[in-house]
Amino acid sequence: MPTDQLSPMLIAIAVIGGYLLGSIPFGVIATRLGGAGDVRSIGSGNIGATNVLRTGRKDLALVTLLGDGGKGAMAVFIAWFLTKDAPQAVQATLTALAGGAAFIGHIFPVWLKFKGGKGVATFFGTLLAAAWPVGILAGATWILMALIFRMSSLAALTAAVAAPVYVFLTDRPYPVAVLAVVMAVLIFIRHKDNIGRLLKGEEPKIGGKKPATSADPA
Repeated sequence: MPTDQLSPMLIAIAVIGGYLLGSIPFGVIATRLGGAGDVRSIGSGNIGATNVLRTGRKDLALVTLLGDGGKGAMAVFIAWFLTKDAPQAVQATLTALAGGAAFIGHIFPVWLKFKGGKGVATFFGTLLAAAWPVGILAGATWILMALIFRMSSLAALTAAVAAPVYVFLTDRPYPVAVLAVVMAVLIFIRHKDNIGRLLKGEEPKIGGKKPATSADPA
């Protein structure tokens, strides 16, 4: 990757700016401003849209979903704008850095003492902005798996595994492949409890009754 053609200032803006943008906890903000309390004290305690939905407020869950996905996309778009006149490889490198930083910011947000979500919504938003065919294919994979198996965590894990493959099949730049792999690895790490339940056949299904430590994909 031709990072030598990127100025340290641009790299700093992409990484620091992307991380701070990704750290915005839309789930916490939406539930508090919406009068639903602190989402971290509800259900599984996750800050993602799935847990926000347990407040009974579909509007707040939608705001959270769009916010978490949008911040990843926004980080990528800002990096794209800053390199719109640069070679494609340079632009791909900066957008991947910004998107990856936003994704990490969601998982480890500085505003919440580095205790964030599982990253699925931000994963999709980042992919859609960085390489829309990959984002669409990954989203379709999630939908298909969710319809077949009715388990959101399994759908998320499958989409994460498939994303790097889709990058290869659609001939996206190398930095996008690295971004997809890094996000996939972190999604698996964040879903370690879900993976354990999947292996035991104990993972709750979409729409079913969920225990307090249920499977939030977001």
